[in-house]
Amino acid sequence: MASRVPLTIGMQSVAGGEARHHGFVSGKNVAMRALEHVIANIALTDIPVLLTGESGTGKEEVALRIHQMSRRQSGRFVKLICASLTVELVDELTRAAADSDAMAGSAADGTLFLDEVSELSSSCQSRLLHALPDGDAIPNARVLRARIISATSQDIEEEVRAGHFRKELYYRLKGISLRLPPLRERSDDIPALVDFFLSKHSALLGRPRPQVSAETLRMMQEYSWPGNIRELENVVKKLVAVGDEKVMLSDLDPLAAPAPGVAGQSERISLKEAARAASRHAERELIQQVLTRVRWNRKRAARELQISYKALLYKLKQMGLD
Repeated sequence: MASRVPLTIGMQSVAGGEARHHGFVSGKNVAMRALEHVIANIALTDIPVLLTGESGTGKEEVALRIHQMSRRQSGRFVKLICASLTVELVDELTRAAADSDAMAGSAADGTLFLDEVSELSSSCQSRLLHALPDGDAIPNARVLRARIISATSQDIEEEVRAGHFRKELYYRLKGISLRLPPLRERSDDIPALVDFFLSKHSALLGRPRPQVSAETLRMMQEYSWPGNIRELENVVKKLVAVGDEKVMLSDLDPLAAPAPGVAGQSERISLKEAARAASRHAERELIQQVLTRVRWNRKRAARELQISYKALLYKLKQMGLD
C-alpha cells in the first residue's frame, strides 16, 4: 500500500507513480462490473466525478483508481479531508495554482480528491466554488487545474434542498455521479474479497494464511455488513492475527449466530433480519409474476414494475433468474 506524506492540515498526498492494489474495485457482481466499465470510460477525461455511497464502500480507492488510469497518473493524488478544510487552505491551493513551479508534480497536474465534501463549511464552499473551473476553455491563473473527484456518504441532494450545500458547487462537482453499492448488495463478491484480504494481511503481518470454511463464507455472505468493505477487511485481518474463525466471528453477533431453520440450531433471528428476508421474498415473487404475465419481456416488465431496465437485470442477476 502506498505511503501518504502529510502536506498540511487536512491534506494528504500520494505520488502518481506509486501503485496500490484494489481487490474490491472489480468484482463478479454485475453492478461492480458496470461501475468498472464506466470508470474505464471516464478515466481518460477531465470530467469532475462525484462518488456517493455508504461509509466503508471504497470511495477513496475508486478515486485513486480513476487517477491511476488517467493521463494525470504521473501527477499527485492529493486528498483533502473536507471536515478539517479551512478557508486559508483553499486560498493556499488557489495561490499555488497561479505558480506553476509551486504546483509542478502536485495537484495542478494531478488529481484533487475532496473526501466527505458535504462536510465543507459554508465559507469553504464559497471559496472552493470560485476556485473551480466553470467550463472555460482556458482557465484563469487562480483556478484549480487539477482533476476534481469528490466523495460523500451523505445524501448531498438533500443537503442542497435544505440549503446546507451550495447548489452551484454541487453541479460543478457533479460532472458524473457514481454510486458505490454497499457490500450487502454485492454478497457474491465476498469470497473473492476474503481471498484478497487474506493474502494482503498474511503478507503484512508475516503470518501464515488461514483457511476459511465454506460454512463461514456462507455466513459472511448472509451478514448485512453495516461497515461494508472496511468492516470485512478488519474481520479478515483479525482472522489472520488470531488464526481462529470462532474468535474472528465473535464480534459480529448476527454473523456468529446460527442460521435459522436448520435442525439442531438456534432459532434466533432479529426483527430487522426477518423483515429484510420477507421483503426479498415478496420482491422475488412480484418480479416472477410480472415476468410470467409479460412472457419474460424484460423491458415491458421493467415498465410495469416502474424501475429501470438495468435495475431489473441487476435484480434478476441477484436472484439467479438471469
